Amino acid sequence: MSTPIVGVVMGSDSDWPTMKEATEILDHFGVPYEKRVVSAHRTPDIMADYGKEARGRGIRIIIAGAGGAAHLPGMLASHTTLPVIGVPVKTTALGGVDSLYSIVQMPNGIPVATVAIGKAKNAGLLAARMLGMNDKALTQKLEAYHKEMAEESMKKTDNLK
Repeated sequence: MSTPIVGVVMGSDSDWPTMKEATEILDHFGVPYEKRVVSAHRTPDIMADYGKEARGRGIRIIIAGAGGAAHLPGMLASHTTLPVIGVPVKTTALGGVDSLYSIVQMPNGIPVATVAIGKAKNAGLLAARMLGMNDKALTQKLEAYHKEMAEESMKKTDNLK
């Protein structure tokens, strides 16, 4: 198995149904990743070590999903200079708006790219696009994916009968 270059982390295993979509798209493009539960609140030292050590282990991008207070993406970004993509996980209390606001409202100097609530697939696609900047084969796979997506969209006119 290839060395992981994307870290897919989440605050709890209850986030897995959402975050699984990121791993599925990474699998589709053949991007090696690791997946872990790393809690900003329950295991802050482990979370900090993850952020600090990720680059040295070959990780190039971190996708971090969190719900509620959703501190994981921002806290990881504070411990690394790697790109961090935040995925707000839908919550029962506020439908994920709380997660979105927590992730997107980062202070200057600690950027976190943020996708829409529950859209971990887009986080995986964004990671693949970032990696594709220096990987011609991956770029070609992304171009084929876009072409297929456009063709599927154009066929939807046929459903309007």
